[in-house]
Amino acid sequence: MFRVNKFSMGMTAAIMTSMALIAGLAQGENSSVGIIAGLFIIAVADNISDSFSIHMYFESEGASREAVRTSTFGNFAARFVLVLTFALIVYLFPPSLAFIFASLWGLILLTALSYRIAAHRKKNPLSHTAWHVFVAVAIIACSKILGGFILRFAS
Repeated sequence: MFRVNKFSMGMTAAIMTSMALIAGLAQGENSSVGIIAGLFIIAVADNISDSFSIHMYFESEGASREAVRTSTFGNFAARFVLVLTFALIVYLFPPSLAFIFASLWGLILLTALSYRIAAHRKKNPLSHTAWHVFVAVAIIACSKILGGFILRFAS
C-alpha cells in the first residue's frame, strides 16, 4: 500500500517546483528545450540535494538504517518520476499549452496527495486540500509574475 508519509515531501517538492519552473519560463522566447533542461536539473541535481538532506535529517533524528534508506530513496524516486511527467508535458506541447496542462496536472496530483494526507491524519479533506491548492496557485502566480518581470526587464 502507498504510504503517504514516505513520499509526501518528495512528491510535493516535485509538483510545486515543476509547476513553478514551467510557469516562470513558459512565456516569451523560452523554448521547450530550455524548460525541459531545467526540469532535468531539478530531477537530478536538486533531487539529489533534497534526498541527501532528508537522509541527514533522519540520521540526526536517530532513525533506523532502514528508515533512513527508504526515506532517502523513496523521496528520490517519487521526485524523479513526477518531474519526468512534467517534462513529458513540456515535450508534447508548446510552452503556452504546456503551462496550462502542467498546472492542471500538478493541481490534480496535489489534490490527490492532500486528500490522502488528510484521510491519513483524520482531518477534513476539503479544507486541508483547499489550503494546499491555494498555496500552489499562489506559487504558480508568483512564478508567472516573476518570469514576466524578468523577461520584460531583461529584453
